[in-house]
Order: sequence, then structure tokens, then C-alpha cells
Amino acid sequence: MLPHLGEYRRTHFFSVCDGHGVFGKEVSDFVKTRLGQYVEQGIKMTFDQAKVAQRVVDSTEVKEQLHKSFSLVQDTLFRESKINLRFSGSTCVAVLIVGTKIFCANVGDSRAVLVRQVGHSEQRLAIPLNRDHKADEPDEEARILRNGGRVQPYRDIHGNPLGPLRVWHLKEDIPGLAMTRSFGDQAAAQVGVIASPEILEMNLIEGDQFIILASDGVWEFISNEEAANIIMPHYLNNSAEKAAEAIIKEAIKRWQEEDTSIDDITCIIIFLSI
Repeated sequence: MLPHLGEYRRTHFFSVCDGHGVFGKEVSDFVKTRLGQYVEQGIKMTFDQAKVAQRVVDSTEVKEQLHKSFSLVQDTLFRESKINLRFSGSTCVAVLIVGTKIFCANVGDSRAVLVRQVGHSEQRLAIPLNRDHKADEPDEEARILRNGGRVQPYRDIHGNPLGPLRVWHLKEDIPGLAMTRSFGDQAAAQVGVIASPEILEMNLIEGDQFIILASDGVWEFISNEEAANIIMPHYLNNSAEKAAEAIIKEAIKRWQEEDTSIDDITCIIIFLSI
């Protein structure tokens, strides 16, 4: 059974936050705690006002509350946290379910994927609920350039490019952030990295089976479709915990095969009942 958001039945909130930098864990812990509080407060206020006015809450109001909640987190992170944020921050992908509507809000490169059965067949669609905020997205790169930053990969001693595009100050080799939206990251925020989420709204329908929320440590070497296939046997056995364990185990295995280090790996599996 899904946990309810406060007193509102059929309203549920989940998030995955992935910290980076020296104080990344402190930032992600702060974001995780405060975002849940602010979303609950905002949704409660929205529902209470609608109840008094005897009207139905519309999607625009829910999205506004999500935007406000993300903004409040960024504001209080800088004003109250006392964390050194110059080169530390966190991604966040959050899913709010209200009845049969789902809202996915995201900053950074963590990802949410909805798995949907096609009719009564064995075919399933792995539907991304957000896009990764990386510097190879033209609109994201444009914002960084407008704000006086530059977008380039790391380079080796011979000048050859290494790895993904990153965000830098125009005349300094800082911060080298591999994403274009995040919480914290003070140095990156000076050149256009923002904590404003993109929000996708979708109606849940019959055949929607589960949602995967995971950090980029999962998605680096596992595709959306592969993740769905790994989880499916555990979905049929009604074990979300074992599904998450299977994803994490497979992600670690692939990191060991492909790299000399292992990124942070966080995963939540939400089984749906529509």
C-alpha cells in the first residue's frame, strides 16, 4: 500500500535526491527533508482552499505548489543550512500522485520511469517522466551561455576531450558540473545552473504497473527498458523491496564491469494500483 501524504488519501509523494561534491550528502539530506515538508504544506493549503470554495483542485495549482516548494528549498538551503555550497549540491526527481494524476518534478540527472502494460499483452512501455538536465540539451546550454558560462568537457594533458559536457565559468576552470540544474552549487548558479524544476503531468491508466525513481548511478549503464525487465519478476511477486535490491545489484555489477569506481546508487520502486 502506498503511504499517504498527510491526511489526504490517494495523494502520495516520493523523491530521490543525489548529492555531489564534498558536502553532497548534507545537501541531499536537507533537500529530501525540506521538500517533503513544503510539498505537504502546499498541497494541504491548496486542498483546504478548494474545499472552502467548494471546487475541484486543478492541475495548474498543483504545479504551482511544486514550483514553490522547489524554490523554497533552494532559498532555505542558502539562508539556513550553513552547508558550504560553493561546489556541493544535489539533484532531485520527485513524483506526486494525486488520485489518478501523476506529476513529476525534476532538477538534474536523476530519472523517473513509468512502466505501462500494452493492453493485455506481455509488451510493456518504459516511459520517461522527465529529461536529464545536461549540457548537451540545446536550451540548457543556451541558458548557461547567456549567463556568462561556458560548456566544455574535461580535457586531458594533450587537450583531448574526456567525458560529458560540463558547466564552467568563462575564465576559470570551475566548477565543472555535469548537469545544468541542481540544488545548491553556488559557483555553478553564478553561470545559469538553476533549481527550477520541469514538471510533467500525466494521467495514470489501467495497465500502469510501476514507477522507477533512481539516481544517475542506475541509469549510467542500465536503459529504461532493461530496468523494467529487471523489476518485472519482482512486480509479479509483489515485492517492491526486492525489485529495488535487484536494480541496485545490477547497477553495481555494471559499474564494476565498465569503470574503476562506482557512483552513488539510489532507487525507489513504486507499485501502482489503478
